[in-house]
Amino acid sequence: MSKVTVYTSNTCPYCTMAKDYLKDKEVAFEEKNVQTDKEARQELMAMGYTGVPVICVDDQQIVGFDKARLEELLK
Repeated sequence: MSKVTVYTSNTCPYCTMAKDYLKDKEVAFEEKNVQTDKEARQELMAMGYTGVPVICVDDQQIVGFDKARLEELLK
């Protein structure tokens, strides 16, 4: 099974959509809220991103809620 991490913030509607999608598909994931977790914010910035959601599936990164790409990586 893939290791899935979702970088989120409290006010991001696409983050909510991504989390809801993963829950509906019964995919276990770790949420890292960059608004409340300084370490998560630093991790995200170290990857070169400043916006959310960023969804990491194993070693692949998806910027935004790209449902088709997410489905492809979760197969």
